[in-house]
Amino acid sequence: MTSPGGQGTGVLTSRGGGARRMKWALELSLGSTRSRGDRQSNQGDALYPVGYSDKPVPDTSVQETDRNLVEKRCWDVALGPLKQIPMNLFIMYMSGNTISIFPIMMVCMMAWRPIQALMSMSATFKLLESSSQQWLQGLVYLIGNLLGSALAIYKCQSMGLLPTHSSDWLAFIEPAQRMEVMGGGMIL
Repeated sequence: MTSPGGQGTGVLTSRGGGARRMKWALELSLGSTRSRGDRQSNQGDALYPVGYSDKPVPDTSVQETDRNLVEKRCWDVALGPLKQIPMNLFIMYMSGNTISIFPIMMVCMMAWRPIQALMSMSATFKLLESSSQQWLQGLVYLIGNLLGSALAIYKCQSMGLLPTHSSDWLAFIEPAQRMEVMGGGMIL
């Protein structure tokens, strides 16, 4: 409320010229010496409502929750290759040791995925940069991919695809002959 003189004093004036103060009236101006024109031209000194603070209130719970989510996501990325190992073991068991198209495709996929992941380690480390434990997570990721490669190599060896005998390399050496074959508990 302003007086007829343009002063923003927060009091009401009556027609008789005497000013009386109302119970509910608040002093909203910073000083009673400024006129309305001064307040409008000086918008940087805007008046704030009661209880308003122009300082931002830090919300640490949201920041802490976001930090936990980032850490959890980084650990999910790091543990991804280790989580694939039980499924790879099951696929190895189900595909058998015979040389046919299905086991060969399974071995190729089991070998290619870790190799591809190891070739793109820099992109993975960029994902892990936001974590406080990025080196540990990177090491876990590397170990998981190396274990996946080792499983693929083991499967190739059990199928007889790896050259492990000297006869596989040299043409003049005869392959090793089995002396006896066991099958079902009987010697043949």
